[in-house]
Amino acid sequence: DLVLALYNPGSRSRTWQVGKAMELLLEYRAPQTPVVVARDVGGAAESVRIVALGELDPAEVDMRTILLVGSSQTRVVRRGDGEEIVWTPRRYPEG
Repeated sequence: DLVLALYNPGSRSRTWQVGKAMELLLEYRAPQTPVVVARDVGGAAESVRIVALGELDPAEVDMRTILLVGSSQTRVVRRGDGEEIVWTPRRYPEG
């Protein structure tokens, strides 16, 4: 149960992999699991957004995209300035 990073998960010629990855992940992760969709990181058109795994649109993912799929413990919180951030605790509850 770790955070998963998918680098360069899709392209015009590789369109089915993201959908298949979502199918597999949804077998083990809840649909509300946070996913960070980061595109063109470090570039002029950089964009970062947070979506639920069950709402991720594979058509919006291309070869400039990195997907960070949260674990069962990953949370989205809104900071005082209104910005949403994603975080995963370093420790899991005992039990």
